Amino acid sequence: MTPQPIHEDELQAWADRRLPAERQAQVESYLEQHPDTHDRLQAYQAQNRGLQSLFQPVLEEDIPEHLQELPRPAPLLRQRFLTWPWQSAAAVLLVLSGALAGWQAHTYLPSPSLAADLPRQAAIAHAVYTPEVRHPVEVGADQETHLAAWLSKRLGAPLRPPRLGAQGFELVGGRLLPGGQGPVALFMYQDGGGQRLTLYVSGEGSGSGDTSFRFSREGDVSVFYWVDGGFGYALSGTLDKASLGTIATQVYQQLEAR
Repeated sequence: MTPQPIHEDELQAWADRRLPAERQAQVESYLEQHPDTHDRLQAYQAQNRGLQSLFQPVLEEDIPEHLQELPRPAPLLRQRFLTWPWQSAAAVLLVLSGALAGWQAHTYLPSPSLAADLPRQAAIAHAVYTPEVRHPVEVGADQETHLAAWLSKRLGAPLRPPRLGAQGFELVGGRLLPGGQGPVALFMYQDGGGQRLTLYVSGEGSGSGDTSFRFSREGDVSVFYWVDGGFGYALSGTLDKASLGTIATQVYQQLEAR
């Protein structure tokens, strides 16, 4: 019997752990023969774990009292709502989800004057890549010269990773990420105990005009971030605020001195 082809939707189901049991063996056999696809799906799984870790505290938050106290719809309104077509119900859900997203953004973004996405995107990148064991970075610290030249070329400005040895952290390496309007550089550091920090560098901060040094808490990830010289910088980690702030100050001073 000719084996049934493996389709992308089945690969995605395997990554999400939703693949039917009867196809599990065939898909895993396929992945053993296609290591690149296997690595890609493992990256998806790592991203899912990172996002879950980052946003789980938000999902577990209590609903604010002012939302709990909203009046219930009148019986006639409830009856009419139940008779609406599904398209109307979907529209209502879209409005409610937008309101929830706005409430969450208000909770976590300290100032609309900065590039509002900077701390959130930096925290997501930190949560996605720091748990990785085999592929935390694209280019390792042993190729630091190549890493700096590559990321400088892609971001269009000289870019070198700060030295954090005095703070107990050594460079692991870096990688290139997609940003909202261009490439983003991510440098990763690690201390002797395995604790990791990431420095997120985006070239999308030129329009902000706000160079303030700011702090944000995104789920379990703390972020110090600032905008300077047309670039946005964000140092992320799970250290306490004071410790992370001390290291962020050193990063800022080293970048300013160049």
